[in-house]
Amino acid sequence: MPSLHKDVKATVQSTALGQPVHELIARSTLIKQGAEAKVYRAVLLPSPVRTASTSTPAELAPLPSSPSAVPVLLKHRFPKRYRHPALDAQLTRQRLTSEARALVRCSKAGVRVPGLRLVDVRQGCLGMEWIEGWSVREVLGGGQEDQDDVTTDAAEDEAEEIGALLLAAGVDEDTMLHAVGREIGKMHLADIIHGDLTTSNMMVRLLPGSHTHKESLFEVVLIDFGLSSASPMHEERAVDLYVLERAFASTHPVPSGGRPHFEVVLDGYRAALQGGAKKGEWERVEKRLEEVRMRGRKRSMVG
Repeated sequence: MPSLHKDVKATVQSTALGQPVHELIARSTLIKQGAEAKVYRAVLLPSPVRTASTSTPAELAPLPSSPSAVPVLLKHRFPKRYRHPALDAQLTRQRLTSEARALVRCSKAGVRVPGLRLVDVRQGCLGMEWIEGWSVREVLGGGQEDQDDVTTDAAEDEAEEIGALLLAAGVDEDTMLHAVGREIGKMHLADIIHGDLTTSNMMVRLLPGSHTHKESLFEVVLIDFGLSSASPMHEERAVDLYVLERAFASTHPVPSGGRPHFEVVLDGYRAALQGGAKKGEWERVEKRLEEVRMRGRKRSMVG
């Protein structure tokens, strides 16, 4: 897709790479480490320019109209020593470029995703907009069955506090879950498959002024496209949804007498697909989703 490639290339050229990436990592805060990458909270500084002076040689000074330092999320795909260096560099380049293209394509389609801030394929780094908010997992609570009672109680207390903040801004649980479904629907209509849809990979953030208005001023932002791919296949969309359904079932049990969370998500998803240009998209995905569910149940029975 040449246009997407140009967009990613333009992003690379426009980022504040006056700061070498290795220096940026050195003064960043590590917040998460996985098998494939380390995630940091970093700060991008304004790019300096040289200004002439009559008394001293040209010296560095910030642009008069440049923005202040901004926080970013920095994902560093570090070298894997167990792989041949050439193969490792190729895989890192492919995966990083694929993630950047998915973000660009989603953004063009109106899907709320973090904005790209930095791309360096040689260093294996991707810088994205820092999303200030809470994951859907944090908002819903639960999913702490493998931890002790003290940790579980603390997580539940935190979820109640977050829920109170959202309610004060006019955001109830069903409204949030419906918005989750709409964003996933828009993503699928853009032919992007997330590959790792869990409640940890969806952020909820309040927009400026939400505490002074009656209407809901919030947005759901989909994050972590490291396993994403491009595909128009209804089967892959259904698998994406099934992964999320299983995530809800395992981490967020249905409240007594309440409606399953995933059903509310599907309401939003259905609305997004039915509002798309192609007719019958929801019916095709719904049929595939039921088939995927049946295969999943058979595997569970066989073990």
